[in-house]
Amino acid sequence: MANIRDVARIAGVSVTTVSRVLNHHPYVQEEKRQAVLAAIEKSGYVKNMNAVNLSTGQTGMIGVVLPFTDHPYFAALLKGLAEEARAHRKKLVLFQTDYQADQEIEALEMLKHKQIDALIFCSRSSEWQVIKPYQSFGPIVMCEEIQEDVSYTFIDQYQVFLNALHYLDQKGYQQIGYCIGRRSGTNSQARERAYRDFLKSRQFPVNESWIFENCYHVQDGERVLEEISVATQRPDALLVTNDQTAAGILIKAQEKGFSVPEDLGVMGFDNHPIAGMLSITTIELPLEEMGRKLFRQSLKQEISKEEVYVKLVERKTV
Repeated sequence: MANIRDVARIAGVSVTTVSRVLNHHPYVQEEKRQAVLAAIEKSGYVKNMNAVNLSTGQTGMIGVVLPFTDHPYFAALLKGLAEEARAHRKKLVLFQTDYQADQEIEALEMLKHKQIDALIFCSRSSEWQVIKPYQSFGPIVMCEEIQEDVSYTFIDQYQVFLNALHYLDQKGYQQIGYCIGRRSGTNSQARERAYRDFLKSRQFPVNESWIFENCYHVQDGERVLEEISVATQRPDALLVTNDQTAAGILIKAQEKGFSVPEDLGVMGFDNHPIAGMLSITTIELPLEEMGRKLFRQSLKQEISKEEVYVKLVERKTV
């Protein structure tokens, strides 16, 4: 395989001149530039990007940790990330973890060994104390509010959830349950605090059977409605943390003869297109904007904290 010295010999110029042409240096005579380009084509020279990366200390690649790529929430985040990556001429390296901690460690180790320039966590299972030591190897950015010295972009999950509960309360619902993905996540914990604080403020009892976990997809919503249909005590409204699950609840409710919103109010999150198709009242999350902000933060060494804001989209299901 031809190297830079072979190109210089064929072109009749110095290695320095070849290097300047390869790196688009402006101060090269056009005649010499054309000679180098012809020599590159003739020799079949390919630029050694590993060597370039070693010299610059940058790979041009940003790691993105996310549990799934086939869920609309993470797909929307990823779209924003990808758009911003293209704008900055960077590449994304995806780590689909399914919330497996060892997969997250693999991503962190790639940051440590300079195989990526920064790492963005869209969601995580690892404790912060596991992640924290890796900050010395490059920027780490979180998609959650966290009381640590780290960059993050976040939605105030506690306040958003509390506002949604108050909205349902104003609509006359008093037996409110909710659907969540996993209760162990930071965002999920904030939502649960809001839920319990709301019930306490209204002096309503907590019914643990009205908190439904592992709700990500349409079929999960169908499962939730099946459980409600045979329960002796039923919620009169559900606050659902994604529109896919909310859609499944509506579909199964129709099959079971439940009237929405008369028998059961349903409120979703994300404002995914399926919410518009099924007239689901929902909270619109600016996920693509979040993705863009996360990416921009990954390019900076200094710590920054960015909040994004949501809006209520009122439709027929409450």
